[in-house]
Amino acid sequence: MTYEMLSTNRSFGGTQGVYTHDSAETGTRMTFSVFVPDHAPGAKLPVIWYLSGLTCTHANVTEKGEFRRACAELGLIFVAPDTSPRGEGVPDDADGAYDFGLGAGFYVDATEVPFAKHYRMRSYIERELPELIAGHFPVDMSAQGIMGHSMGGHGALTIALRNPGRFRSTSAFAPIVAPSQVPWGHKALGGYLGEDRQSWADYDACALIEGGAKLPDLLVDQGEADNFLAEQLKTHLLEESCAKAGQKAKIRMQPGYDHSYYFISTFMAEHLAWHAARLK
Repeated sequence: MTYEMLSTNRSFGGTQGVYTHDSAETGTRMTFSVFVPDHAPGAKLPVIWYLSGLTCTHANVTEKGEFRRACAELGLIFVAPDTSPRGEGVPDDADGAYDFGLGAGFYVDATEVPFAKHYRMRSYIERELPELIAGHFPVDMSAQGIMGHSMGGHGALTIALRNPGRFRSTSAFAPIVAPSQVPWGHKALGGYLGEDRQSWADYDACALIEGGAKLPDLLVDQGEADNFLAEQLKTHLLEESCAKAGQKAKIRMQPGYDHSYYFISTFMAEHLAWHAARLK
């Protein structure tokens, strides 16, 4: 599996790269970023997968996430993929809305026409991209953590829950925890998967937890001033599901913080240190 380098920059004693490759899953060109701290020759490092939210590309966290200093100090590789397929022929929301289509892949494998051909972000993140990263970067695939923001928090939670034993650590910033119960999820899951709600359960963290899926541990930070909290995020539903199922979790409400990268970057280093403690 080959890829092309778009750019590299030195940062905090490591290399920040942006790369592109032809994806067999999405049938499109996909872009991702990877930060690799300097390390001993032949050494392999733990890897953190970061999944971004609605409207984002790989660039949002790469440019605004403030993760490189912590990753360099902790010895973590940080991988940030795009949030959807892009390019000529990739269908978008008919009305150009931000919460469906381009930039809003919701980390599902779509089954509905015309989205099923390209919108295969579940398989891309779970299988194809890890194979590429494992083949070309010095990652220790026995030491993986996953994290994400908003739609990407939903992706991180559901991917970790569906792949028991693969991720030693899972965390999220302001995740969509129960897409089956909120407008963003109704639109995305209905549009990509159809109206049979039983098929939605694989992409609903609360449903997966209540159905018996488990994580070794979970860390979630949610801003109390987040304007999406009441209608779209509903963090209390995750707290309730974890309590019912006996899922170990630290879910923290952060006073004054909103949904932005000002919030994410504030707690990023703390999340990375939490992951590192579980990966090493």
